[in-house]
Amino acid sequence: MLEHDLRAETARLLAGLIRIDTTNPPGNETRAAEHLAAYLAESGVEPALRGRVPERANLVARLRGTGDGPSLMLLGHTDVVLADRAEWSVEPFSGLERDGHVWGRGALDMKGQVAAEAVAFATLAREGWNGAGDLIYCAVADEEVGDGWGLPWMTEHHPDLVRADYVVNEGGGERITNGDRVAYRVGIGEKQCSAFAVTTHGKSGHASTPGASDNALLKMIPVLERIDRMTPPSRDLPELRTFLGSIGADGDPRSVLNAARTTNPLLAATIEPMLGATIAPTGMTASSKINVIPGRAQLRVDCRILPGMTQADIEGAVREALAGLEYDFEFLERDGGTMSPPDTPLFTAIEEFVPEIEPGATAAPVICSGFTDSHWMREAFSSVAYGFMPTRMDPALAGSLIHSADERIPIDDLDLAVRFFLHVSRTMGAAA
Repeated sequence: MLEHDLRAETARLLAGLIRIDTTNPPGNETRAAEHLAAYLAESGVEPALRGRVPERANLVARLRGTGDGPSLMLLGHTDVVLADRAEWSVEPFSGLERDGHVWGRGALDMKGQVAAEAVAFATLAREGWNGAGDLIYCAVADEEVGDGWGLPWMTEHHPDLVRADYVVNEGGGERITNGDRVAYRVGIGEKQCSAFAVTTHGKSGHASTPGASDNALLKMIPVLERIDRMTPPSRDLPELRTFLGSIGADGDPRSVLNAARTTNPLLAATIEPMLGATIAPTGMTASSKINVIPGRAQLRVDCRILPGMTQADIEGAVREALAGLEYDFEFLERDGGTMSPPDTPLFTAIEEFVPEIEPGATAAPVICSGFTDSHWMREAFSSVAYGFMPTRMDPALAGSLIHSADERIPIDDLDLAVRFFLHVSRTMGAAA
């Protein structure tokens, strides 16, 4: 059998993906899907491309198992966010290899993982997959915007292509420390996106005679002040206790958080979203003309709630905080808020690999503050879905590069990721 340099193969595939501009909007993910399809075809794999429109295709490939074991999906998305060339020191869609890194938009989020998963999948195809269950590779469109072109559309219109018992996706793999304890985060769930709007009303008029009007924008001042002061709803999340135990931080979670704020910002940033809801005003609209006093003003508030919490919890807390004020309240979205238990064969497979990343390290389950496509798999098929791509890159540096300028990924991390995806595929493939 022909020997393959998987490290170089992954870097080369990633560079090719980065050179395909899939900025969303408009996306144009079909070119990336076709690039992946051509790569997989070299290993005898015939993927399926499906999309609502020709230019926004999703790719799915499958290696059939013997039928007496669970199916595993390696999941990723091919769209990326905008890159402002003026902020970059290199061409953002160059796929440049320099200083042991592959540079370009999407290197970290998440074409690097898409490439590593594809190389692992192709490797197992070349070997002749004989797992007990099917192995599925899925690279979807439209994760960054979520307008219904990607995985939610696939689960509704092509469920037989994407149904899986277990899923590995983005949303974990970062190194986190507490004293001499080291763990790698495993994303077992995400919070529900429950943005809401508060609207105040008055009477519009000419700005040159403000006394003849009733400025709705000024009525927003006490709304902002009270939302800023309010304590968001919280809940005791057992998975947070599990996470703290895995890094040797037993005790009251809020006390651990307060102690970590100055000494361990990454730990604090991991704990805080797992305590309860987060509420952050992010935008406001009022008059579009500088000389017109607004008769209506609307405040938009980003809100994320834990699995097990409801929008009624949030609305009740907001209305209590705004008691006595006149306003309208409405939710703007309701996406996510699903979680998979950490006591599964897939979590065990991840735990078994973690010492290969770093001897003595453990796997730590976390609830992600953001949103991933794992939610759609849990919601549609009750899949066990985790976020994990192991990386030794400084998490503070990686966090500053995602969705920012000079995004890049170490080639060593690509190589590590391929080894992990091979491990988890073979391990789950051996499960009956």
